[in-house]
Amino acid sequence: MPAAPAVLLPLAVAVPLIGAALLAVAGRWLPRLGCDVLATATAGADLVCLVLLWPHAAERATARIGGLPAGVGIVLAADPVGAGLALLASALVLAVLVYSWRYFDEPSGDRAGLFPALLLLFEAGMAGFVLTADLFNAFVFFELMSVAAYALTGYRIEDPRPLQGALTFALVTSFAAYCSLLGITLLYGRTGELNLARLGERLAGRPTDVLTVVAFVLVVTAMLVKAAAVPFHFWLPDAHAVAPTPVCMLMSGVMVETGVYGTARVYWTVFSGPGGLPLGAFRNTFVALGVVTALLGALMCWQQRHLKRMLAFSTVSHVGLFLVGIALLTPAGAAATAVYVAGHGCAKAALFGLCGVLLNRFGSVDEHGLYGRARRHRAVGALFGLGGLVLAGLPPFGTGLGKALAEEEAGDALAAVFVLTSAVTGATVLRAAARVFRGAGHRPRERPGEAETTGEGEEPEVRPGRGRLPWPLVAVPAVLLGLCLLVGCVPAVAESLAHGGALFTDRSGYAAAVAGIPGGGAGAAQPPHTGWTAEGVGLGTVSTLLACLLTWCALFGRAPASLLRSAAQAVVPLRRLHSGLLGDYLAWLAVGAAALLVALALQT
Repeated sequence: MPAAPAVLLPLAVAVPLIGAALLAVAGRWLPRLGCDVLATATAGADLVCLVLLWPHAAERATARIGGLPAGVGIVLAADPVGAGLALLASALVLAVLVYSWRYFDEPSGDRAGLFPALLLLFEAGMAGFVLTADLFNAFVFFELMSVAAYALTGYRIEDPRPLQGALTFALVTSFAAYCSLLGITLLYGRTGELNLARLGERLAGRPTDVLTVVAFVLVVTAMLVKAAAVPFHFWLPDAHAVAPTPVCMLMSGVMVETGVYGTARVYWTVFSGPGGLPLGAFRNTFVALGVVTALLGALMCWQQRHLKRMLAFSTVSHVGLFLVGIALLTPAGAAATAVYVAGHGCAKAALFGLCGVLLNRFGSVDEHGLYGRARRHRAVGALFGLGGLVLAGLPPFGTGLGKALAEEEAGDALAAVFVLTSAVTGATVLRAAARVFRGAGHRPRERPGEAETTGEGEEPEVRPGRGRLPWPLVAVPAVLLGLCLLVGCVPAVAESLAHGGALFTDRSGYAAAVAGIPGGGAGAAQPPHTGWTAEGVGLGTVSTLLACLLTWCALFGRAPASLLRSAAQAVVPLRRLHSGLLGDYLAWLAVGAAALLVALALQT
């Protein structure tokens, strides 16, 4: 094994941890500029480390910490999918740090280094989670990421709303974490192993039983909560509505995607072989879960006027599409999802960053209240509108390529879900852009029952600016949209992720690499095709045009009043489910876990 991965893999996790510790200690004395420079340099160093690791990941790089064997030591492993997600997380953390240079008004003092230190902890947790080959270590890194996310969500302690959102987020995900820990305990009691590959090997020697199904459901519950799959998603819109905008860029840009990744990784390495869950049971259950998540997320997205909640529900919808992609259980499905995640992460982070511009200028994210007020900010409006088109699947952006590859692999029936949900979420963003930045269409009328989702009346996270717009607030979203374009236009990116999809679904190859278990399978499949096709371009164009049509109807359509009232009444039950009450959210978490257990058990 080359020496480079053995050094680079631990450094990918250690560098942000060291940077966070330095900021926690030195941040009390360093000026604000010094904290920003130190944090940005640390994030940049970690990004360089992961870029250097990327070529080695093509051969499934591994590192054993301390030289201990896989059964007792910590093993880190990187394939193109895992290393790619860590690279995305690192790039977005660096982008958020640069974005935050001029976003907050905090002077030097005790809190000057707190925000960047928490961001680096968040990065370390994400990198460790996607690179570890041990189930318990994955749990530890997952919780490190979660704790940092709680603190970042409630960062503005002077306002009770972020604290309430952070508390709800923490309690819901902590309840799920206890479920996951119980599942890990059951697996350890059954097999005596925690290494992912060795867990799969030990389960292969036993028949599938109720304990196996229960353990799987408990383990993935925490990941599905973090991924915000329906009905585990309720915390996400509430947290996005109150969290600082830079934090939203990371939560929707990469954090929820780690939940999808974890679900797929645990299934393929532990439960996809003999003694695990039948392929058909996982496929049927998670395709259905993905479709429901995508459709409900799109429907709720269309109903929002609070821009950050709108984008949060868009994330829920796209998570559903990602779940469909991994549930296909093919290398092409895994590769398509990886490309889609890369493009979506950049685009969604850019859109949240542009919401920060509106907060900086107007102190509001209410689509109706901002009607026509941002006409002067033409460049920001153009980027916001472009972001909507990108979410709809506009070729040749990365979201369009990932969507096209997934549609090709999923078949016609599921392709219709991809087209419809991407068009609706894209149209919602286009509608908001047209109203806020152009004053287009009829002035929106107030409707009963929407007051709680307007974004008005909240404490602004920054003081509205009167001078020149800080350049990072526009430059960072523009660069992120440019990166999304590169994902779709540079063939080497998709080809590498296609190779990663083949490795990701090669269970025996993973076991041989991380645990030295002799492979008994056929080895990795041939990497799937990842280029643009006429069908992919056509479906991307269709979804984009459909998004434009829906936008025109929302702005200029003259639907009968009775039809509008009927449509509004139809979604009232769904809106009421998103009550903001912690007890309701925990109840739905329990219902979701029970339904998942029953669905899998009936097919096993």
